[in-house]
Amino acid sequence: MKQLWNWCWEMYRKYREIINYLIVGGLTTILALGVYYGSVLTFLDPQDKIQLQIANILSWTAGVIFAYFTNRKFVFESKEKNKLKEFSSFVGARIITLLMDMAIMGISVSLWHWNDKIMKLFSQVVITISNYIFSKLFVFKKKEDKEVLSSQE
Repeated sequence: MKQLWNWCWEMYRKYREIINYLIVGGLTTILALGVYYGSVLTFLDPQDKIQLQIANILSWTAGVIFAYFTNRKFVFESKEKNKLKEFSSFVGARIITLLMDMAIMGISVSLWHWNDKIMKLFSQVVITISNYIFSKLFVFKKKEDKEVLSSQE
Protein backbone atom coordinates (compact mmCIF):
# COMPACT_ATOMS: atom_id res chain seq x y z
CA MET A 1 0.00 0.00 0.00
CA LYS A 2 2.84 2.34 0.83
CA GLN A 3 4.38 1.77 -2.61
CA LEU A 4 1.10 2.70 -4.25
CA TRP A 5 0.89 5.86 -2.16
CA ASN A 6 4.49 6.78 -3.01
CA TRP A 7 3.86 6.17 -6.71
CA CYS A 8 0.67 8.29 -6.63
CA TRP A 9 2.46 11.09 -4.80
CA GLU A 10 5.34 10.99 -7.28
CA MET A 11 2.90 11.16 -10.22
CA TYR A 12 1.09 14.08 -8.60
CA ARG A 13 4.36 15.98 -8.10
CA LYS A 14 5.39 15.25 -11.69
CA TYR A 15 2.03 16.27 -13.22
CA ARG A 16 0.87 18.69 -10.53
CA GLU A 17 -0.08 21.53 -12.86
CA ILE A 18 -2.17 19.37 -15.17
CA ILE A 19 -3.84 17.51 -12.30
CA ASN A 20 -4.66 20.77 -10.52
CA TYR A 21 -5.97 22.22 -13.78
CA LEU A 22 -8.23 19.21 -14.28
CA ILE A 23 -9.62 19.67 -10.76
CA VAL A 24 -10.07 23.44 -11.12
CA GLY A 25 -11.30 23.04 -14.70
CA GLY A 26 -13.78 20.43 -13.51
CA LEU A 27 -15.09 22.77 -10.82
CA THR A 28 -15.26 25.64 -13.32
CA THR A 29 -17.16 23.41 -15.74
CA ILE A 30 -19.64 22.39 -13.03
CA LEU A 31 -20.22 26.05 -12.16
CA ALA A 32 -20.56 27.11 -15.81
CA LEU A 33 -22.90 24.23 -16.64
CA GLY A 34 -24.93 24.96 -13.50
CA VAL A 35 -25.40 28.58 -14.55
CA TYR A 36 -26.23 27.55 -18.14
CA TYR A 37 -28.67 24.79 -17.18
CA GLY A 38 -30.20 26.94 -14.45
CA SER A 39 -30.74 29.75 -16.96
CA VAL A 40 -32.30 27.64 -19.71
CA LEU A 41 -34.45 25.65 -17.31
CA THR A 42 -35.87 28.70 -15.53
CA PHE A 43 -35.91 31.92 -17.54
CA LEU A 44 -34.17 31.59 -20.93
CA ASP A 45 -35.32 29.63 -23.98
CA PRO A 46 -32.42 27.82 -25.70
CA GLN A 47 -34.49 27.53 -28.89
CA ASP A 48 -34.35 31.33 -29.22
CA LYS A 49 -30.98 32.21 -30.80
CA ILE A 50 -30.50 35.35 -28.71
CA GLN A 51 -31.53 33.75 -25.42
CA LEU A 52 -29.24 30.78 -26.14
CA GLN A 53 -26.28 33.13 -26.43
CA ILE A 54 -27.35 35.09 -23.32
CA ALA A 55 -27.29 31.81 -21.38
CA ASN A 56 -23.83 31.12 -22.85
CA ILE A 57 -22.54 34.55 -21.80
CA LEU A 58 -23.93 34.24 -18.26
CA SER A 59 -22.32 30.81 -17.99
CA TRP A 60 -19.04 32.13 -19.38
CA THR A 61 -18.95 35.12 -17.02
CA ALA A 62 -19.40 32.97 -13.92
CA GLY A 63 -16.77 30.53 -15.18
CA VAL A 64 -14.20 33.20 -16.03
CA ILE A 65 -14.38 34.94 -12.66
CA PHE A 66 -14.06 31.66 -10.76
CA ALA A 67 -11.38 30.28 -13.11
CA TYR A 68 -9.11 33.33 -12.96
CA PHE A 69 -8.71 33.24 -9.19
CA THR A 70 -8.43 29.45 -8.90
CA ASN A 71 -6.04 29.09 -11.84
CA ARG A 72 -3.90 31.94 -10.58
CA LYS A 73 -3.56 30.46 -7.11
CA PHE A 74 -3.81 26.67 -7.41
CA VAL A 75 -2.77 25.79 -10.95
CA PHE A 76 -0.18 28.22 -12.25
CA GLU A 77 0.80 29.69 -8.85
CA SER A 78 1.24 33.11 -10.42
CA LYS A 79 3.48 35.66 -8.77
CA GLU A 80 2.62 38.40 -11.28
CA LYS A 81 2.39 41.73 -9.47
CA ASN A 82 0.30 43.41 -12.15
CA LYS A 83 -2.94 41.53 -11.57
CA LEU A 84 -4.97 43.84 -13.79
CA LYS A 85 -2.72 43.12 -16.78
CA GLU A 86 -2.82 39.40 -16.02
CA PHE A 87 -6.60 39.42 -15.60
CA SER A 88 -6.96 41.32 -18.88
CA SER A 89 -4.86 38.70 -20.67
CA PHE A 90 -6.92 35.97 -19.04
CA VAL A 91 -10.21 37.54 -20.12
CA GLY A 92 -8.83 38.13 -23.63
CA ALA A 93 -7.93 34.47 -23.99
CA ARG A 94 -11.30 33.46 -22.59
CA ILE A 95 -13.11 35.71 -25.07
CA ILE A 96 -11.56 33.62 -27.84
CA THR A 97 -12.92 30.45 -26.29
CA LEU A 98 -16.28 32.14 -25.66
CA LEU A 99 -16.50 32.78 -29.40
CA MET A 100 -15.65 29.12 -30.00
CA ASP A 101 -18.38 28.12 -27.53
CA MET A 102 -20.91 30.44 -29.17
CA ALA A 103 -20.06 29.01 -32.60
CA ILE A 104 -20.37 25.41 -31.41
CA MET A 105 -23.70 26.13 -29.70
CA GLY A 106 -25.03 28.34 -32.50
CA ILE A 107 -24.28 25.85 -35.26
CA SER A 108 -25.21 22.67 -33.42
CA VAL A 109 -28.34 23.93 -31.63
CA SER A 110 -29.71 26.78 -33.74
CA LEU A 111 -28.82 25.41 -37.18
CA TRP A 112 -28.77 21.65 -36.73
CA HIS A 113 -31.32 21.52 -33.86
CA TRP A 114 -29.23 19.16 -31.74
CA ASN A 115 -29.87 18.90 -27.99
CA ASP A 116 -28.52 22.05 -26.32
CA LYS A 117 -27.64 20.34 -23.03
CA ILE A 118 -25.57 17.62 -24.69
CA MET A 119 -23.89 20.12 -26.98
CA LYS A 120 -23.07 22.40 -24.04
CA LEU A 121 -21.33 19.49 -22.35
CA PHE A 122 -19.37 18.71 -25.53
CA SER A 123 -18.51 22.39 -25.95
CA GLN A 124 -17.20 22.55 -22.37
CA VAL A 125 -14.71 19.76 -23.09
CA VAL A 126 -13.37 21.60 -26.16
CA ILE A 127 -13.26 24.88 -24.25
CA THR A 128 -11.52 23.41 -21.18
CA ILE A 129 -8.68 22.03 -23.30
CA SER A 130 -8.37 25.31 -25.24
CA ASN A 131 -8.41 27.36 -22.05
CA TYR A 132 -5.52 25.36 -20.58
CA ILE A 133 -3.43 25.87 -23.70
CA PHE A 134 -4.12 29.62 -23.84
CA SER A 135 -3.54 30.06 -20.10
CA LYS A 136 -0.28 28.12 -20.17
CA LEU A 137 1.11 29.82 -23.27
CA PHE A 138 -0.15 33.40 -22.97
CA VAL A 139 -1.46 34.28 -19.52
CA PHE A 140 0.38 32.54 -16.68
CA LYS A 141 3.84 32.29 -18.18
CA LYS A 142 6.43 31.64 -15.52
CA LYS A 143 9.37 34.01 -15.21
CA GLU A 144 11.76 31.50 -16.79
CA ASP A 145 9.32 31.00 -19.69
CA LYS A 146 9.22 34.77 -20.27
CA GLU A 147 13.03 34.95 -20.23
CA VAL A 148 13.29 32.15 -22.83
CA LEU A 149 10.70 33.85 -25.05
CA SER A 150 12.38 37.27 -24.84
CA SER A 151 15.82 35.78 -25.59
CA GLN A 152 14.38 34.16 -28.74
CA GLU A 153 13.09 37.48 -30.09
